[in-house]
Amino acid sequence: MQSKQDLKEAIVRDVDAHRDELFGIGDTILRNPELGFKEFKTAALVAKHFAELGLPHRDGLAITGVKARLSGGRPGPTVAIMGELDAVVVPGHPFADPVTNAAHACGHNAQITSLLGAAGALVRSGAIEQMAGSLVFYAVPAEELVEIEYRMGLRRDGKVEFFSGKQELIRLGEFDDVDMCMLVHASSDPETKMAGIDYSFNGCMAKFIQYVGRAAHAGSSPHQAVNALNAANIGMQAIHAQRETFRDEDSVRVHPIITKGGDLVNVVPADVRMETFVRAKTVEAMVDANAKVDRCLKAGAMAVGGGVKITTIPGYLPLETYPRLMKLYKENCLPLIGGEGFWAEGRHCAGSTDMGDMSMIMPTVQPNMGGVTGSGHGADYNIVDPDALYLTPAKAMAMTAVDLLFGDAQEARAVLEGQKPRFAKDEYLAFVREMAKVEEYRA
Repeated sequence: MQSKQDLKEAIVRDVDAHRDELFGIGDTILRNPELGFKEFKTAALVAKHFAELGLPHRDGLAITGVKARLSGGRPGPTVAIMGELDAVVVPGHPFADPVTNAAHACGHNAQITSLLGAAGALVRSGAIEQMAGSLVFYAVPAEELVEIEYRMGLRRDGKVEFFSGKQELIRLGEFDDVDMCMLVHASSDPETKMAGIDYSFNGCMAKFIQYVGRAAHAGSSPHQAVNALNAANIGMQAIHAQRETFRDEDSVRVHPIITKGGDLVNVVPADVRMETFVRAKTVEAMVDANAKVDRCLKAGAMAVGGGVKITTIPGYLPLETYPRLMKLYKENCLPLIGGEGFWAEGRHCAGSTDMGDMSMIMPTVQPNMGGVTGSGHGADYNIVDPDALYLTPAKAMAMTAVDLLFGDAQEARAVLEGQKPRFAKDEYLAFVREMAKVEEYRA
C-alpha cells in the first residue's frame, strides 16, 4: 500500500511525463475558441480524452458539458475537479476566431488542460484504490455571461433556463452527486504573484433593456418623434448620478453598453437596446444596486415620454471561500511554485463567476495561477508560462483530491462538517428564480 506522499509524488511525475501532450491540448483549444453553449469541438476533445483514460462519462449536459466519474473502493464524499469550456469575445486577439471573434483571453483553455492533466494522473497513479468516495471530472460550459440575446433565444426554445453553465447544471441535478468542487483560474494580475486566492468575488445580475420611442424624419419632423436614444442616454446618466450612493465596501460595479442605437441616421431612433451588469460583493448590496438601476432606466423613458422594457436575468452570486479547502490546496501548491513568497491571498475580486453559485450550495475553492501577461479579456492576453498554467494546477488539484479522499476521506468529511453553504439546492433555485423578471414602463 502506497502512502499519501507516495501517491502525490506519482501524480507529479505523471503530469510531467505527459507535458508535451498537455501542451498540445492547451494549444489546440487556444486555436479553436468557442463561445458559451457552443463549445462542441472542445467538448468532443474532452470526451475523447476521457474515453482514452477509460473513464465512464456523459456529454451533452447543459448542451455541451462533459462529466466523468472515477469511483473509489469504499463509500465516501465526491470531489469535483472542473474546467470551463468557453471563450470570450475579444476582437483583435491574435487567436480570435475570424467569424465570431471568440478568443481564450481568460485562460479557460488552460483550465481544460489542467483538468485533463489531473484526471490522467489520478487514473494512472491508481490513487483511487486507496481513497473513499469518488472523483468527478467536469468540463462545464458557458462561464462567461455574454451574448445575452442569444441565450434568451435558447431559453425561449426550452434549451436552457439559466444563462450560465454551472447554474444550468445545478438546475438539471448534475451536481446532486457532488459534495465539493475546485477549479483553478488563470490570472494576469501582478498582485497574484505566481499563485494565490481571492477570498471573495462580486455577484452580478445581467440586464437587457429596450427603449421604445416613436420614429420620424430626423431632419424635417423630429418634433413628431419620441427619441429612444435620448431616453437611453438619460438612463445612463441617471445611473452615473447614483454612483456616490454605492458604499465602497460593497464594491458595486454597473457598466452599461448600447447594443443598438437606432436604425437609420435620418430616422429618429425608436428602438434602442442596452445591456448591463449590476455587480456587488454581497447579495444584499447587489439587490439594492439593481433597484436603483431600474429606477434610473425608467427615468430615461419618463423624461422623453417613451417606454422601456427591462429584462433582469440572474447572473452570478458572490463567491465565498471555504478556508479548510483553501488551506489544503495551498499546502499542495506552495512546493510547486517556490514557497510562500510566491503566493498571494486575501483580496476581493470585483469580477464575477458562476463558481460563486457553486459556493452557495457546496464547499468550493477557486485559486488563481499566474503565467499570463496582458489584461484579462484583452487583445494582449497571452500565456507566457504554460508549465505554470497547464501543469501546476493539474498537480495541485490532483494532490488536493488525494488529501481529501485518502483513507476514509477524513479531510473531506471535516470540510463538510465545517462551514455550511448558504443555500440548499432548492433554496438556491428559488432565490435565483425570484431575481428573474421582466418589467415594462411607459410614461
